[in-house]
Amino acid sequence: MGEEALHILADVSFSVYPGESMAIIGSSGSGKSTLLGLIAGLDVPSAGRVLLDGENLFDLDEDGRAALRGRGMGFVFQSFQLLTGLTALENVMLPLELAGQTNAAEVARAHLERVGLSGRVKHRPAQLSGGEQQRVALARAFAVAPRILLADEPTGNLDAHTGAQIIDLMFELNRAQGASLVVVTHDPALAARCRRQLRLDGGRLVANP
Repeated sequence: MGEEALHILADVSFSVYPGESMAIIGSSGSGKSTLLGLIAGLDVPSAGRVLLDGENLFDLDEDGRAALRGRGMGFVFQSFQLLTGLTALENVMLPLELAGQTNAAEVARAHLERVGLSGRVKHRPAQLSGGEQQRVALARAFAVAPRILLADEPTGNLDAHTGAQIIDLMFELNRAQGASLVVVTHDPALAARCRRQLRLDGGRLVANP
């Protein structure tokens, strides 16, 4: 919009280890969601690298990054991001089918049962509560057996009680499958559950315990 460059993130460097949980915290506008988008390879930085199992996401083209995400990443969003025309079962099946799994329906049913929705498999998102939609999103994320799960404000659209249930379920699934967990959150209860907290301020890393 002008001649002055806008630096959203600068000098941010950290590692996420197998099976660990990390919360990315900070005020609105500090760069949290942008950082999550870079970790996922959804955004492309002007400089720098993001390594997944030693492979730089930005050495790959867009199709290559999408394929890498499909093989090793799961996503949970504040707004659930379910496809409204598909049932709960079909939403969970979709990434499995895209990955070429022949038993997608069986795996999807098993994960919906794990999140307590075995009786809701034929319901579409509009027929589900917010908490149920987020359970579907968790089932979809974990069904692909991701090495890393990225969650952007996963309790942001839920009341406190439902949000607490989702937090418990997310960590239960995370422990069971051993995925690394990276969460962007304003929720202090969720951040406190993570082994590490990474704080951003003005696009810079100010704490990396």
